Amino acid sequence: MLETERVGAIFADARSLYDDALEMLEQGRIRNAGEKAWGATKRATDALILARTGEEPRTSGQTMRGIRSLRRTDPTLEEMRVRYGYRQSFLHGACFYDGICEPEEDLIADIRETIDYLRDAERMAGV
Repeated sequence: MLETERVGAIFADARSLYDDALEMLEQGRIRNAGEKAWGATKRATDALILARTGEEPRTSGQTMRGIRSLRRTDPTLEEMRVRYGYRQSFLHGACFYDGICEPEEDLIADIRETIDYLRDAERMAGV
């Protein structure tokens, strides 16, 4: 698969995970919705890194290193790095792993705002 096709496929996967997060929110499954939103965040960041470097991260650690490296050469990516870390900490770590999904209204807002992150990553990737 060509690199540009792979980038598009990863972004499509991120959007699918986001749709799953919204569906789980409707079902009242906030913990699972948080994890799906985190997955969408990671996949979108993977696509951004692939588009910018030609290399696809496989782990969240590689993704974090990738976004940190990119922001050193492009300071406009600093906000994405911060947003990625925040989402990893709260959606993935606190809510999904630790079961701390409160205050619920804040977490729901974080989940819904995932679409903004996806759109920003697509724009920065040139998609």
